[in-house]
Amino acid sequence: MSVMPKAAELMTRSVIAISPEMSVDAIARLLSGRGISAAPVLDKAGQVLGVVTEADLIARLAGLKDAPMGFFRSLFTDPVARAERYARTHGVTARDVMTEGAISVGPEATADEIAHVMEEKHIRRVLVVEGGRLLGLVSRADLLRALVGPVTVPQEVPDAELREAVLIAMKREPWANGVYTTVQVEDGVVRFEGFTQHDGVRRGLQVLAMNVPGVRAVLDNTQPMPAGMMAAV
Repeated sequence: MSVMPKAAELMTRSVIAISPEMSVDAIARLLSGRGISAAPVLDKAGQVLGVVTEADLIARLAGLKDAPMGFFRSLFTDPVARAERYARTHGVTARDVMTEGAISVGPEATADEIAHVMEEKHIRRVLVVEGGRLLGLVSRADLLRALVGPVTVPQEVPDAELREAVLIAMKREPWANGVYTTVQVEDGVVRFEGFTQHDGVRRGLQVLAMNVPGVRAVLDNTQPMPAGMMAAV
């Protein structure tokens, strides 16, 4: 059985960090020259203050073209938010333009937990931090390495146990209606028979079965569900 790798194993340790006083122009040259999309901002003690990304620099560039706000519109705009936007779009140092409170994980976070954070926050990388100090960085590319890590050979599992495992997995998914779809297993090969409601359900069942440890292959012999049966579902 494979063990989900953790941040400490996946992360890139040699992370290029910048100081809060580094100029925006210098940051842009650094990111471009090194071919990276972000750099964490550290204070003199090595504590993480934030991160400057390509998006932050592009937002600054776009903000320089903001049209002056009219008097009446300004009456309905939060002055604090306006001041913060001005600082970010006209700032000259990393401290001005950085995203504060950079999203981070601990060294014990697993690959699936990190992937969930990235998907939920719509980000491309997370910092690995312990006690406020930067340990490394996990990017999408690092997570891909976890997907193509060492191949584990599944143990031989009796067909009856495989069938039971597939049925249990189907019961957990509301879309996997087992009333009209039967499951047979022979020599580790799962065979679906009967009817399914949609091609998406057929694909889902194939993936569901292949995720059961010990399943060697999946055969889908199901047919589209007749209209009369669909109405009864």
